[in-house]
Amino acid sequence: MTKDRRLDDIETPIEPANLRFLRRLVTVLTVIMIGGVVTVVSLLVIRLNEAPAPLPLPQQVTLPDGAAATAFTVGSDWFAVVTEGDEILIYDQVTGTLRQTIAIE
Repeated sequence: MTKDRRLDDIETPIEPANLRFLRRLVTVLTVIMIGGVVTVVSLLVIRLNEAPAPLPLPQQVTLPDGAAATAFTVGSDWFAVVTEGDEILIYDQVTGTLRQTIAIE
């Protein structure tokens, strides 16, 4: 005689305590990891959407006679103008005076 076994009759095995601890630990770590990724992505979006700080550009630059500017760059306390005559003119950012002229060969 065969006895029909129903799902209700099947005994569920008892889960060891260390396995239960590991399952909870993995769940907690997964939630923390998801929260960390969301935080990093949101901070990146916030930082990348900010307007950049304005550059402190001089109001006017007096170039030598016959010089025409082709490029401009700013350093910590200087700015430079590259001219069509293959020269780099380095000016003081505070006073606007010419510091150095470098010929490009």
